[in-house]
Amino acid sequence: MPFIQANIKKEIEEKRKDDSEFREAWDESRAEYELIEKMIMLRKEENITQKELAKLSGKRQQTISKIERKETVPTITAFNNLLNALGYELKIVKKQ
Repeated sequence: MPFIQANIKKEIEEKRKDDSEFREAWDESRAEYELIEKMIMLRKEENITQKELAKLSGKRQQTISKIERKETVPTITAFNNLLNALGYELKIVKKQ
């Protein structure tokens, strides 16, 4: 039996249209995912490994790995700690 190809983006959009609870949860998770993706990008741009970031931040490498694989959502304090260790800070700006 051949694999069935799925269009995940299309399926998510359909689910968002039909299920307001799913839509709310999905939309809320996007901001978290985007922040984590940005942190990963910054870590790589700075040529810092997860192990090095763990040493700089006082976190365990396994914890950083779980955050980057989106298996756990860090608290704001933990996320801010990781950003500080990378030499960055979290700011709040008004949407345009």
